[in-house]
Amino acid sequence: MNRDFVYLASASPRRSELLRQIGVPFTVRAAAIAEDPLAGETPEAYVARLAAAKAEAVWAAVADSRPVLGADTAVVLDGAILGKPETAAEAAAMLERLSARTHRVLTAVALWHAGGVEARLSDSEVRFRATTAAERVAYCATGEPFDKAGGYGIQGHAAVFVESIKGSYSGVVGLPLYETAALLARCGIGFWLTARAA
Repeated sequence: MNRDFVYLASASPRRSELLRQIGVPFTVRAAAIAEDPLAGETPEAYVARLAAAKAEAVWAAVADSRPVLGADTAVVLDGAILGKPETAAEAAAMLERLSARTHRVLTAVALWHAGGVEARLSDSEVRFRATTAAERVAYCATGEPFDKAGGYGIQGHAAVFVESIKGSYSGVVGLPLYETAALLARCGIGFWLTARAA
């Protein structure tokens, strides 16, 4: 096995940026899986299942024994998962629900490798300040909410809405680096590898 190389089972540019941040060489192989929650499924179980399913799908497709990293993120308010809005109206409604409230961001990360699968869960709390209708409309007009859980990206324009975070910033973005590095280390894969090679 090439121990300084992984597949990232995600087309998210944010996850790619985070994995590059810790110097792990990787190749993107996005996985297309159904993302609907199962009946009675908890948010924690939902993100864990999807992270593992994405990694498993790529592991089966590439079949070359290199580890595959999968991740999934959910924004949870009042115990309910807020998905990815498809319209500006849906995004604005989500942002209105988040206004002046604290919500949870769950990101599960799973690593498929020759020894099986291992997973970790990042659970963070994010507090939004009160937002106005005009701010929400203006934010939606940027186009940023439409591919993001909960209708916002903390690393983008929505940073101005965030009053506080308790937990993992990288987990809120979409790939918790503490948990990711721990999984890679257990599989014999280091980090800062690209920095060492430079």
